[in-house]
Amino acid sequence: MHSLIQRNNRLSVLLLLGFPAILLGAVWLFMAAINYFGNSSGYDEYGYAQNFLDADAVNYSFMKVLPWVVGGVAIWFAIAYFSNTSMIRHAVRAQPLMRRDNPRVYNIVENLTMACGMPMPQVNIVDDPQLNAFASGIDEKTYTVTVTTGLLDRLNDDELAGVIGHELTHIRNRDTRLLITSIVFVGIISTVMTIVVRMLWNNFIWGGSRRSSNEKGNGLSVAVVMLIGVACAAIAYFFTLLTRFAISRKREFMADAGGAELCGNPLALASALRKISGDPGLQDVGRDDIAQMYIIHPQALSGGSIAGFFSRMFSTHPSTEERIRLLEQY
Repeated sequence: MHSLIQRNNRLSVLLLLGFPAILLGAVWLFMAAINYFGNSSGYDEYGYAQNFLDADAVNYSFMKVLPWVVGGVAIWFAIAYFSNTSMIRHAVRAQPLMRRDNPRVYNIVENLTMACGMPMPQVNIVDDPQLNAFASGIDEKTYTVTVTTGLLDRLNDDELAGVIGHELTHIRNRDTRLLITSIVFVGIISTVMTIVVRMLWNNFIWGGSRRSSNEKGNGLSVAVVMLIGVACAAIAYFFTLLTRFAISRKREFMADAGGAELCGNPLALASALRKISGDPGLQDVGRDDIAQMYIIHPQALSGGSIAGFFSRMFSTHPSTEERIRLLEQY
């Protein structure tokens, strides 16, 4: 198990390094596209413009904007990264749980952490009838296990220990830190793409009357530049989604194995997953970025069809049925 964790950690680091590369690649592609469509050496016999790419000019411009892009993303990332705990707690309306509030849950978490020799994380509870649990945080000061009242009401002690063991394994394996990092990067690219789309829309709505009829001969229009930006941002967003989902799926299997080992009862965790799969999620929280951390994603689909294949490719979690099958064979 430890060798698999090390292997997954190495692969995850390589995947995580791809986020900045994807972002910078999208910036270069955007500048190259503008350069290509903005440079014309005339028209061919059919009236089409003969465009060409000035790679030296693109590279020169890219190196000039590189510090601004890296600096802006670094500041954005730092703010989101270090404020994630309060943002998540506020989004799900979680409240800290003390031993006196619910000795049953607190004692289960405490016993499991003592068994594996890890510090006691913060335990939060959400007043919600649906079944859910997730781990969050980036260090020992912010590591948190959050559970819903619905989960506590409908799981027995063995099943609850399996679920909490699963979440503690995410913390032990540093999965929460990695997932939050990837969520921040995807959020940055998603926001940039949204801004570009809105600018494009506003240009079509308010700029159409100001476009002159001879704009074609004066280089690129703002609309074309925006379209190029949308295409580049969409490509970057697509690949960052695939990367993040691959990271999350691999680590769910490891968390199941670790949770089963920690609680000493794989069948209890399998039983808990069956119950949770019937009503997963948080009732009033519709944010997919937070749902990536749930023990079962509410919109997770499975199946052997083409639709099922694409669903699994874009899913942050593996099939619940597959997870249960593996636990029962543990």
